[in-house]
Amino acid sequence: MNGPHPTLDPAAILQAWLPFKELVGPTTIKSQADYDRIASLVNVLLDAIRDDATHPLSDVLHYLTIQMEAYEEAHVAIPEADPKAVLRFLMEQHGLNQSDLGDCAPQSHISAILAGKRGISKETAKKLAKRFHVNADLFL
Repeated sequence: MNGPHPTLDPAAILQAWLPFKELVGPTTIKSQADYDRIASLVNVLLDAIRDDATHPLSDVLHYLTIQMEAYEEAHVAIPEADPKAVLRFLMEQHGLNQSDLGDCAPQSHISAILAGKRGISKETAKKLAKRFHVNADLFL
């Protein structure tokens, strides 16, 4: 159905929305404090949902991450970084060593990339992006 749901009216939506907002807190991000609160909630939801795309809270997670992305787009400047520096940073953040990335590339390739002796191929960039849940362009 393309039109509004026949049984919903603004009063019914408000009745459902207010308890949700009271429980969750901010539902749009207007400050760093709002962002921090929602980031904490997103982490809780990620722990609860895991990889279950059919989980009933998946839509809430999706909504909140869209709010975070919009705030980041407007307020966070991400400096250009060398692909090997990005890889090194992500490895440090995740507590990984070169051998932990065997699903992305052989350890010798990872070593050569980090030493600046080898670039990151498109295929390896895709695997690293999937592994770290980032855009592959960061590695190219």
